[in-house]
Amino acid sequence: MQEVVVFSSALCPFCQQALGLLKEKGVPAKIFSVDGKPDVRKLMTERSGRTSVPQIWIGKTHVGGCDDLYALEARGELDSLLAG
Repeated sequence: MQEVVVFSSALCPFCQQALGLLKEKGVPAKIFSVDGKPDVRKLMTERSGRTSVPQIWIGKTHVGGCDDLYALEARGELDSLLAG
């Protein structure tokens, strides 16, 4: 299984929704909180080109945010991406 990295905020409902889908699928994720951590948010922005959370990577693939993760699931592509 590919490593999953999520930059997240405790106050973000989209972050919780994305993490919920990953949990439902039994996928462990490395979670990096941006709450009160401008250096972590800066790293996320530099890596993704986006300032919003969540930002999700599966392996070396930048998935994007919550909607992007759910779109992969709806197209039936998420499991194969997770498998590598």
